Amino acid sequence: MPKRASIFEAGEVQELDVGSFAPKTAIDAKAPPADQVRVVSQAAQFRSREATAPKLEAQFKRPARQYRTGRNVQFNVKALKETVEAFYAVAEAQGWVLGYTLARAIEALQRELKNQP
Repeated sequence: MPKRASIFEAGEVQELDVGSFAPKTAIDAKAPPADQVRVVSQAAQFRSREATAPKLEAQFKRPARQYRTGRNVQFNVKALKETVEAFYAVAEAQGWVLGYTLARAIEALQRELKNQP
C-alpha cells in the first residue's frame, strides 16, 4: 500500500491512482426497495431533501412595479400582512406608486399629530 501524501511535507509530487474509482454498473441487490425506505423514513420523521411544491401565496405574487420617479432609497419595514395589503390596496385604488403613497401617508400622519392636543 502506498504511503499517504502529507500536505505538510515538501518533496516530490506523487501521482494519485484513481483507477479503482468508477461509476456503479449494477444495482445493489441487497438494497431495500425505495418504497420501503420512504415508509421507514416517514415513520422516523426524516425530512426530505427533495424540492417541495411552491406555497400557494407565492403563486399569487403582485406584479412588479417599476417606475422612474427619482426615489432611490430603499425602505424596508416588517409589518403585518394585513397592513401591507391595505397599503397596496390604497396605492392601487388611487393609481399611485408606492413611494408617493408612503409620502402621502406620512403627510397625513404629521397633520393628525399636529392637530392633537
